[in-house]
Amino acid sequence: MLNIDKVRLAENTLLGVARKTDMILSNGVTKSCELWLKTENLQRTGSFKLRGAYFKMSQFTQEEKKCGVVACSAGNHAQGVALAAQQFGIKATIFLPSAAPISKIEATRQYGAEIRLSDGVYDDAYAEAREFSEKTGAVFIHPFDDEDVIAGQATVGLEVIKQLPDVDALVVPVGGGGLLSGLAFAVKSIKPSCRVYGVQAQGADSMYRSFRENERVKNTSASTFADGIAVKVPGELTYDLCSKYADDIVTVSDDETATAILTLMERQKLVAEGAGAVSVAAVMFDKLPVKGDKVCAVVSGGNIDVNILSRVINRGLMTSGRLTHLTIKLIDKPGQLKMVSAIIADEGANVIRVQYTPGGEHMDINGCFLKISMETRNNEHLERIKHVLSGNGFMLCDY
Repeated sequence: MLNIDKVRLAENTLLGVARKTDMILSNGVTKSCELWLKTENLQRTGSFKLRGAYFKMSQFTQEEKKCGVVACSAGNHAQGVALAAQQFGIKATIFLPSAAPISKIEATRQYGAEIRLSDGVYDDAYAEAREFSEKTGAVFIHPFDDEDVIAGQATVGLEVIKQLPDVDALVVPVGGGGLLSGLAFAVKSIKPSCRVYGVQAQGADSMYRSFRENERVKNTSASTFADGIAVKVPGELTYDLCSKYADDIVTVSDDETATAILTLMERQKLVAEGAGAVSVAAVMFDKLPVKGDKVCAVVSGGNIDVNILSRVINRGLMTSGRLTHLTIKLIDKPGQLKMVSAIIADEGANVIRVQYTPGGEHMDINGCFLKISMETRNNEHLERIKHVLSGNGFMLCDY
């Protein structure tokens, strides 16, 4: 059984291996509470996963070390296992979903691990890694459903309590539940009054559903750009611990997560991946009862695929009302564009793209559509511009 002594042993074992990551007071991320950020995105390998992987291997016998290790992961656990194995001089074979970001695959390879790609998502890589373990004798290191791995992840909770002793609530990303289960256990063992909340992506909400239905629920799919938490079914051990020690689990949309990533970049100069930013998104979009509290959000990882970063930023800009698109139905005559542009400029927005489209068969012969992309301050600013345009006789369309 997991106990606090094992978590403290993990803490000592990780000295000089895992960084004690900074606790940063956020600036302008939310007005609802005093939000602090536990920056595990600045951990070695870019996520908290090194903690559990290293502590697990520290408990190996000499015979187990000779057999090597095998793991499966969407990327972060892979890097944690690869670096830990390198530190111990153990051969590591890592199975990753074929859709995993190339940056994560190459980072894992650079730590000396042998890479094998599996079609599908995490659960498919898991099945192949298990089969490999049975055939070769390599020790399988589960990314979350393992007592030693959970104890290693739980050291994040010990650090939070030491860095922020008067914290009222912790907010933690959830995929399979390794971080939440360990952190919740550690925190509740030391400070029972502290509330611990988990956050999942809406498209990969198996722990959220399990928590509410009081039994482990398996989803048929896991659809989210937050690949680090795209898990179809929670672990048995993690589900039991989360059910016992977590206060609640909520979900956020991918749009909300993208907005959190953008906000962390702008306000805190921190790069977070989708899985790492869901905790901040839950606070930003008022998914939790933390108004006026001292809150710590764990930013669990920063290994975002740079190839999708621009799309994530654009989605965040659109969700927050800062990059907007309007379609206006017009009569094609001189001066119309000038009038529209003047109104937008007078309201303090910036036009960045204009597209003219002739009207269709159901419009007047001289009818047209004017599609405008512009930079605005927020959604309220956009609504103000729409109101002024409508007040000047312009017809706004919903497409």
